[in-house]
Amino acid sequence: MVARQETHGWSAPGRFRRWNAVSWVLLGLSPAAVALAHEPEVRADWALWLLALLGLCYGVVLALPRNPVLVHRTFLVVLVLGLGGMSYALGGAASLFVLSLPHFWIYTRGPRSAIVLSGLAAVATVFAGTLRQGWSPQFLNGNVVFTILGYLAGVAIGLWVHHISGQSDERAKLLGAELERAQRRLVEAHQRQGAADERERLAREIHDTLAQGFASIIVLAEAARSGIGTDPAKSAQQLLSIEQTARENFAEARVLVGSAPQSGVAPGSVARTLRRTLDRFTQDTGLTVSAELPDIDCDQTARIALLRCTQESLANVRKHAAASTVGVVLAQYPDGVELEITDDGRGFVVEDSRGFGLDGMRKRLAELGGELTVTSSVGDGTRVLATIPSNAQE
Repeated sequence: MVARQETHGWSAPGRFRRWNAVSWVLLGLSPAAVALAHEPEVRADWALWLLALLGLCYGVVLALPRNPVLVHRTFLVVLVLGLGGMSYALGGAASLFVLSLPHFWIYTRGPRSAIVLSGLAAVATVFAGTLRQGWSPQFLNGNVVFTILGYLAGVAIGLWVHHISGQSDERAKLLGAELERAQRRLVEAHQRQGAADERERLAREIHDTLAQGFASIIVLAEAARSGIGTDPAKSAQQLLSIEQTARENFAEARVLVGSAPQSGVAPGSVARTLRRTLDRFTQDTGLTVSAELPDIDCDQTARIALLRCTQESLANVRKHAAASTVGVVLAQYPDGVELEITDDGRGFVVEDSRGFGLDGMRKRLAELGGELTVTSSVGDGTRVLATIPSNAQE
């Protein structure tokens, strides 16, 4: 028993339909029972006709929801008149009034309307009863008292339930607002995380491509400058390498700014791609490179990861290892692909080395479900093992 509200109340769609059904069954049976018990011959027809009218009005309420305010108000007005008619036609109509009270709270827009309309129904019930029976003590002590007490109890219960419902709706609004704020914060956090991930990806790509290329250009330029007077042919070759590296860096830069295909690496055999990288490394450094590069089955994403790991490892050899030989072994097993790169350089303490390049390789492989294992010690060279599981290529 709560007043109809725009956002809460018993008038919400589908709410308390069972209560409506039960109350209307009781409301429908009461006139017939009263008619048969009190005046089965004289007033029964009146009760049945009024009952049919109320049933028709309730059917209109359910069937025409397009203008609920007008339909509900019309129904309640008819209900007030019907209760007055029942009270005039039958004795004991006060019980029928009490049974009808919930509808004044269900089909009104606020407690004030419910109080006014149910009060009019109480007045109609009492007034029609007095027209029928007069102001007899029996009538006053029976129907009048019962109607007034029922009306007051209905108002008290309706206001209480309306208050409880309002509190519940207010809590629901607060929870909804908090949920919206939490969702906005979550979206903002995802956006910030996405931006951070993108920055990290770009930094890794720049380190693995442009930075390595520029480092190679610097080394080659220094070598060409120092040997230009003593070995012009070698210096010329180094200048060609500088030009080629610069062109490759330009192509990688186009990829990073979005004006070229995303991979930056032409499709092809992973063995051929790694072989070209090793040949360039030998040409630029003069180091001996032994390689076992079978033509394995590998998709583009895994191939790019293997290429970047190779480029980073060779760059580390060039800058830090002071090695004389480098070994590269590519192998495919039922559970995945392995790439092993070794050198006989000075080595290092793995636990003390947290360079961006090694971390970048680990994260790149981790995105494919793989891992990077680095084994090294001072004076014993370095072994880098990159693994990519087969399910990363499905």
